[in-house]
Amino acid sequence: MPQKFESERLIIRTFNDTDWKDLHDYYSDTETTKYTFGRVLSEGETWRTVASMVGHWSIRGYGPYALEEKGSGKIIGVSGLWYPADWPEPEIKWGLSRTFQGKGYASEAARKVKEVAKEYLPEMSLISLIHSKNSPSIKLALAIGANFEKEILFREDNWSIYRHH
Repeated sequence: MPQKFESERLIIRTFNDTDWKDLHDYYSDTETTKYTFGRVLSEGETWRTVASMVGHWSIRGYGPYALEEKGSGKIIGVSGLWYPADWPEPEIKWGLSRTFQGKGYASEAARKVKEVAKEYLPEMSLISLIHSKNSPSIKLALAIGANFEKEILFREDNWSIYRHH
């Protein structure tokens, strides 16, 4: 997978050492972390989360990207491939700071990640693992061409697998 590519409004790139500061807007918001962490993160926890995404690249050879808005240079969220040890399969993930939600950035990023993954990792089957109550993410998965596959018990709750084709 490439380290950097672009969509219409985004520079989609691997993380650098200061990106956690902008991403803390996302990780310190109760609404945006409701279905992922289930709580807000401290600054240190945000830094460690970004460090785990950087480490994912070293372990897997692919991983999540920082979403940099071209106009402002601000990191507005994350999207990319994610496959921690306890995940059922590799997934396309996404998350945006609340200020940038509802403007098409998440679908723009996820579509581009999907396109690039198909080019560089054509054999990889991708899912999105989404909490069953997370209707905005479910809507986005469907909009970018994923199909509901099944519901599973994951981390003591109901999650849905959406398969990307």
